[in-house]
Amino acid sequence: MGLGTIDIVVVVVYAIAIFGLAQWVSREKAGHQKNTSDYFLASKNLPWWAIGASLIAANISAEQIVGMSGSGYAIGLAIASYEWMAALTLLIVGKFFLPIFLKNEIYTMPQFLEQRFGPTIRTVMAVFWLLLYVFVNLTSIIWLGSIAVTQVAGVNQDVALIGLGAFALLYQLKGGLKAVALTDIVQVTLLVFGGLVIAWLTLGKIGGDAGVIGGFAELTRRVPDHFEMILSPDNPHYKELPGLAVLIGGMWIANLSYWGFNQYIIQRALAAKSLAEAQRGVVFAGFLKLLMPVIIVLPGIAAVILAPDLSRPDEAYPSMMALLPTGLLGLVFAALIAAIIASTASKINSIATIFTLDIYAKFKHVKTRAEDSAGEEGQEKRLVLIGRSAAVVAIILAILTARPLLGSLDQAFQYIQEFSGFVTPGITIIFLLGLFWPRATEAGALVGAIASVVLSFVFWFPADWGGIASLNAVPFLNRMTIVFFLSLALAVIVSLARPARVGSNRIVMEGVTFRTTTGFNIAALIVCAILIALYATFW
Repeated sequence: MGLGTIDIVVVVVYAIAIFGLAQWVSREKAGHQKNTSDYFLASKNLPWWAIGASLIAANISAEQIVGMSGSGYAIGLAIASYEWMAALTLLIVGKFFLPIFLKNEIYTMPQFLEQRFGPTIRTVMAVFWLLLYVFVNLTSIIWLGSIAVTQVAGVNQDVALIGLGAFALLYQLKGGLKAVALTDIVQVTLLVFGGLVIAWLTLGKIGGDAGVIGGFAELTRRVPDHFEMILSPDNPHYKELPGLAVLIGGMWIANLSYWGFNQYIIQRALAAKSLAEAQRGVVFAGFLKLLMPVIIVLPGIAAVILAPDLSRPDEAYPSMMALLPTGLLGLVFAALIAAIIASTASKINSIATIFTLDIYAKFKHVKTRAEDSAGEEGQEKRLVLIGRSAAVVAIILAILTARPLLGSLDQAFQYIQEFSGFVTPGITIIFLLGLFWPRATEAGALVGAIASVVLSFVFWFPADWGGIASLNAVPFLNRMTIVFFLSLALAVIVSLARPARVGSNRIVMEGVTFRTTTGFNIAALIVCAILIALYATFW
């Protein structure tokens, strides 16, 4: 495709501006040394708009823009359920999960597990999340991002891979979460604007003299199968999105795990200045989620008509960018880069947070400022340095392993969802029992987590490798539902058989309230009404 001179200027101006803004918001008052609370939790002072924007920026990256647009090209609007059902999930997180987390001053998800169950599960899950974040999440973002950069700008993919990783690392290295969250409002604004421009121009090109509305009508007429939200069993993509499972089945398990118990997502809300501010932030993110399919999935569907002969679905979004005129292409390309950088920086910071606070500090028996004010000045400085070092190592590992892990995939988004589905049921079980069932024990939680992986593998194992064909044929969202309930039963049985020792549950429920403000309740009703209208229209 190639970028014109004006496009390059636009991208360079964006890069300089966003890097400069990140460093400016990272500055500290004279004489103040950045501590773990500052670096990993933005001093626990994030406003609602930063929380909401940062939730979306952490979530929407190359794996969504490139990957989900590719799934829109191959499957259609049904893939939008990941976005629309997430809006409803965010409301549940705000109403039922955040009051408990913030009351207990939780700063990482492994820390919650230790306070609820014990130290063993904290270490096990911290190591697991580090491996998942580095070798699945971080690699997928920079790999899919490098594909887009290569197709649009024409640069070597390895150069793009290294460039994206290095810029994201340097962008957040000084300021940590504060640098990420307080600049994400700019990133999200650019992302939404760029996505709307792509959707507008692609629909306009299809509609011709009839314009954008005519283009949408023409698109629904020519590819009606791409506008079915609930796929029937005879649909070739039913195994990926099995009918009502997106509304009442496995997608709930995936969404609760991702939005409620995922460190690089929930970390923004944990850094809120208050519970009310955190809840306003998740409502803001919920409304943005309703908009995402328009700017991500719709261009992929439009590519079915405008670029019907793509070699791989993941080329859909970059191919639609080729329609943009010089100058505007640079702006939309900058929006794509913004999404990749913001999400990559978020994951790097969360990896550094878990490694430093849940692995290193616990191993060294260090009390940190992120926990209370007892952290020593010199030790705090060392912990921040450890976090920065962990960030550097994480991005180097991701760059080195991205091609071997993801280079041969056709639809990376669907692969990531299925791989994550091995562990998602177990994570959801651990936290739901930990939050709402006092009799749950560490042994039960560990059994539930292990059973989730083992049972998922039994379902997934291909028949030609010795697996069971009938189990392998089960759609992965349905598989997650079955595995969830089987693992949950095992976790409950073990918890009842092996009661916890006295004092192992240190989560405080006294003073926790699930009452929400009138504004939150009204917003929740509006989100629900919009979702009902969307599914009723595209059923």
